[in-house]
Amino acid sequence: MWNSRRVLVTGGASFVGSHLVDALVKRKAKVRVVDDLSSGKLENIKGHIKSSKVVFLKGDLKDANVIKKAINGIDTVFHLAADHGGRGYVDLHQAACASNMMLDGMLFDVCRRQGVKKIVYASSGCVYPNYLQTDPKKILYLKEKMVGPPYDADNMYGWAKLMAEMTLKAYYKDYGMKSASCRYFTVYGERGVENHAVIAMIAHGALSVYPVRTCINNIGFDGSGIHCGISGKYDTRFTDILKNAKLVFPPDINEDKKITTATVNFINMPSMRNAL
Repeated sequence: MWNSRRVLVTGGASFVGSHLVDALVKRKAKVRVVDDLSSGKLENIKGHIKSSKVVFLKGDLKDANVIKKAINGIDTVFHLAADHGGRGYVDLHQAACASNMMLDGMLFDVCRRQGVKKIVYASSGCVYPNYLQTDPKKILYLKEKMVGPPYDADNMYGWAKLMAEMTLKAYYKDYGMKSASCRYFTVYGERGVENHAVIAMIAHGALSVYPVRTCINNIGFDGSGIHCGISGKYDTRFTDILKNAKLVFPPDINEDKKITTATVNFINMPSMRNAL
């Protein structure tokens, strides 16, 4: 399916984008990456560039000339590039997040004009209405159609993502350009930016600030702790924390499992449990 297909990944040097590039290269796609490296790192894809399996273009997608150069001759676009950050960034940088509406709109228009067959768009859980998520006692399973109407996206970041989704629907209806929108929530793993990851922040905070007794168990969440079960090969930062922490291990856990598979249970931390 992907063999020799001409694919563009915007934001392809980023955490999620670079993993996508890995997968596309493995499937023998002809991959081009455009990234301004504001949050992405060239080292994430340098092996593919060196082997000539990926063509890299550094540039800002708010520049029309960069967009045209990036999309020229492309069949499928994975659009991940955006002005983004963690929870605090979304709350405090409204104008910066609003710039995504311009970036997305310019990109979609050039895709249509240059005959791109399909766009796969990185949307966000921030498109879901705030009013549905105000009761901490209510267990809510968000479904695709619950986005609205009525609409009530999360800050300008959420509104920009929502507008992009709706624009792509309009492009299909009016022009026949196919697309799919993927609503990311908290994503965590290798190459991730730590200040974007709620799990890493909780683990760091708990192990460095709170007087907490930690215990390594099998992966899981039993109501008294938060799931931080990440394989060591995928996240060295977390395992480094574990190595330096004062940990109490069950007697049946071997040395490898102490580090490679972990769940941090929070004991005597009612404020943390309530916050979760």
